[in-house]
Amino acid sequence: MQTGDAAAAMNRIYRHQRYIYDLTRKYYLLGRDQLIASLKPAAGDAILEIGCGTGRNLIAVARRYPATPLSGFDISTAMLETARHALDRNGLPRVTVAQADATRFSPEQFGRKGFERIYISYTLSMIPDWQAVLERAAAAVEPGGRLLIVDFGQQEGLPRWFKRALFAWLARFHVHPIAALPAALANLASRGDLQLRTRDLYRGYAFYAELERKPGGPISRSHQVS
Repeated sequence: MQTGDAAAAMNRIYRHQRYIYDLTRKYYLLGRDQLIASLKPAAGDAILEIGCGTGRNLIAVARRYPATPLSGFDISTAMLETARHALDRNGLPRVTVAQADATRFSPEQFGRKGFERIYISYTLSMIPDWQAVLERAAAAVEPGGRLLIVDFGQQEGLPRWFKRALFAWLARFHVHPIAALPAALANLASRGDLQLRTRDLYRGYAFYAELERKPGGPISRSHQVS
């Protein structure tokens, strides 16, 4: 899917939902605050959110780490409009948001060669080519930096009926939890100078992962804006 087509599709989904998105999602997008608490940037570290949506996470990160350069992007212009209004209301002009495609983005779009922290919160399961997002994100992590991910798990510790009902409901919003995500992350770590840590949250309801690039390790700059 081309960037323009994907943006139009997301705008159709969230044109109206964005107004109630944060109110409703707080009950089932679990693990977001744990991810934010785990960022722990050093002074001067730059943070990027992939798929920033309404700006909810960006605001939480900005409040928790007030001296940190912070950027986010989303493919949906409707969501970005809501995010910009939310950032303005909260007095956060230092937070930069832009439109970008997660499968094609480059740190240079934000005036940087890379980021010390990149996080992806419940975004991968909405993107058909999620593998490309992982490749792009990992390549944009600076040596000593980390890529943090939280998304839907496979509900291993929960009743089967719950998984069937949840997955059917999520599919209505073009959300498809990724069973292959742990293996894909392990493969990505093995191919790069990356250390992988994962854990299941809430009996498998959510899956959490961190990829850390070793200090002084190699970093690919081959991805260009397309």
